[in-house]
Order: sequence, then C-alpha cells, then structure tokens
Amino acid sequence: MTVLRDGLPLVDREVTVAQRSHTFLFGCTGFEFVPLIGGTASGPDARDHDDQDHDHVQDQDDRDHEDRGDRLDEDARAALLRRADRWFDLFNAATLPFYWGGFEPVRGRPDTDRLLRTARWFTDRGCVVKGHPLAWHTVTADWLLDLPTAEIAAAQTARVTREVTDFAGVVDMWDVINEVVIMPVFDRYDNGITRLCRQLGRIPTIRMVFEAAREANPHATLLLNDFDLSSAYECLVEGVLEAGITVDALGLQTHMHQGYWGEERTLAVLERFSRYGLPLHLTETTLVSGHLMPPEIEDLNDYQVPDWPSTPDGEERQADEVARHYRTLLGHPSVEAVTYWGLADGGWLGAPGGFVRTDGTRKPAYHALHSLIKGAWWLGPTATGTDEQGSLRFAGFPGDYELTVDGVTVPVRADRPGETAVTVTV
Repeated sequence: MTVLRDGLPLVDREVTVAQRSHTFLFGCTGFEFVPLIGGTASGPDARDHDDQDHDHVQDQDDRDHEDRGDRLDEDARAALLRRADRWFDLFNAATLPFYWGGFEPVRGRPDTDRLLRTARWFTDRGCVVKGHPLAWHTVTADWLLDLPTAEIAAAQTARVTREVTDFAGVVDMWDVINEVVIMPVFDRYDNGITRLCRQLGRIPTIRMVFEAAREANPHATLLLNDFDLSSAYECLVEGVLEAGITVDALGLQTHMHQGYWGEERTLAVLERFSRYGLPLHLTETTLVSGHLMPPEIEDLNDYQVPDWPSTPDGEERQADEVARHYRTLLGHPSVEAVTYWGLADGGWLGAPGGFVRTDGTRKPAYHALHSLIKGAWWLGPTATGTDEQGSLRFAGFPGDYELTVDGVTVPVRADRPGETAVTVTV
C-alpha cells in the first residue's frame, strides 16, 4: 500500500501496524447470553423442548418480553458476564437460536424482541450474527401439525419473511434450511416440516425458503446447512445449483464426539465440497475433552449418559486437536468461517466439548486457540516503515488494521488474501 500526506508519498517514515480484527469468522454459539441480555424464560407460555436431533436448544421459550435479565440471580449474572468476557476474547461471530418451536410456540407470538436485543448486543461489540435455523424439521412449531400441507407451506414462507425482515441490518446471515438430506424421511416423530418436505420434495422446499429469504433481504448471506456430509449431500447441492437456486455458502457440521477426524479426512471433505465454488462454513464443530462416544453409535443423539466429565488427559488431547483442526480450516482457501458449538462444557448431549469447564475456568483448548487467533494469526503492534516511494509492506491475515505514522492513526481494511493495493492518507 502507499502512504500519502497532502497528496504526496510519505517517504522513509516509521509506521506502526496494529491488527484490530479478522475477516475470517471465528464463531461460537451465543445461546446462553439470551437470558442475560434479552430476558429470562418465564410466563405461561414458556415450555421446555426435548431436543432429539443435531442441535442443542437451551430454554429459549420465553414469551414475557418485559422480564429482561433481572430474574437471573446475582451469581448467575456474574458467571454469565465472566463467560462473556472469555467469549469475546476469542470469537467475532455469534450464532443465535431461531428454532421455530422455541421462537414461536404460540402462533403469532414470536420471540422477536428478546432475540433482537441479544443480536444487537453482539453487533455492538463488532460481531457478525447468524440466525439458526429458519426451516428445520426438529424443534419446529407444534401447531403446524394442525394445518394442512398448503397452510404449512404458507406459514413457513411467512416465518422466513418475517424473521429475515425484522432482523435485517442486525442478523444478515442465516442457516436458511437445516438438514434437508434427512428431512423428508425423518421418522422419530411427526412434524409439519417433514410432512411439507415429503410432499413438495427437497429441492422445491429449499427453493421456497431461499426465495423468501432472498426477497426479504437481498444483502443477506444465505446458507444451506447439513450434518450428512456423504454423497447424498453432494447430490442435493448439485440439484440445488442446477435448479438455479442461489446459495451463498455451504454449511458443514463437524461434531466429533467420536474422535478427531484428523487432517487427511478433514481436507478430503473440504475438497469434495469446495468443488462447487461456494464458500464453506464449518457451522457446528465440537471436540470433546472426556471419553469418546463409542464408534458403533450411528445417531449421536442415541448416546445418553448420566455424566460425561472432562478429564486432564482428555483436555490435553482436545487442545492439540483444536489447534490442528483450526490450522487445517484456516489454511484452506474455501473456508470462510468456523463456528464452535458451545463455549462451555455440558452443552449438546451433555458432552465436555467446550473451551471452558462447567465451573467457568478455561481449559487448555481455550489457551491453544487463543494463542492462534490473538497470537500466531495476529499482527502487532509492530514497527515497519515506508520506502523511497512511500510504499508500505506488511504480512498479515485479512482484517482491519490501524497504521500510526507521525502521531496520526488511520484505519485500513485489508480483506483479501495476497497483496492488497491500498492508498492511505494520513
């Protein structure tokens, strides 16, 4: 880049470069902060949902929007605030829960205010916020079962339009539809969305919700997300693209409760899905620090144990695997984001998959990832200088930087890999 003052190059000047953010999205769920910021679960319509599939839902069924966070006792508030400090020291992207069964358990009474307050809390702190999900057969609204299929389709489309419109400018990234590979054949319990997808077919269902989301917010980043990373998902992606449906990024879930995949398998998955020319988001990632789930378990939800503790040996293993996994992901040109599925232990399936223990103390995995995001992958402040043409060169990851020269500090955005041609005036 070239540094100018009054239109002339600043020659042979010392410049201090300091990184302020990453373009790459290092994400995590922010579910636990909804009671703290948006309000706690209470009121006659609050219900607990027994999550039976691939995501963890944490008591999001509050309809009392006047309650806010003052129902949390002081110890709980203090613990959440400490957890928030640790969250923001690692992550720059939050996933918030929009499971229909929790967001609108009573038709016409959505949880908009509470989630919007929480989303703004994250964006005010410089985070990208993603909503998860707009359409899914699990934890969907029970009242859909009382509707004929045509009305379910109309309600689903209206739900997508409402949420994407109401949250535009705050939540501009969405997992539009979740786990469509299994959606029409899901048989654990009856639900309106499986009925809908079975009648319409996978691709028409995807088209319906994507077109509604695109019309509601043309600037949003819209994801197709799935846990099934077999050839079935590849066939679905190919069918969606051939049908002319515009997908902005592919979501890949990588819950590794049965053990770390390793670099070779991870890279093979990334190569298979990068061939579509779309950005890849690792939307749901976990690595455990306790015993591993037995390999014969096919559906991870089938593994129910009363206690799943974190262990010292497991924590050292987890730290090593987290560092290796994130290096692999950041090193692949198609990967733009990775979301870890829970900061603290005891989340989905009660697994010790977090970066902090249940008592709030940080695990080795936390320090390992922090040393990468804010250490090895972070620049500055570092001193450098312009040459005889006023040119400045420094190597860093895409993101926001500040340049300080002659006591003047200016912001610079370097958001593309490789050399960035920027003219900076101080």
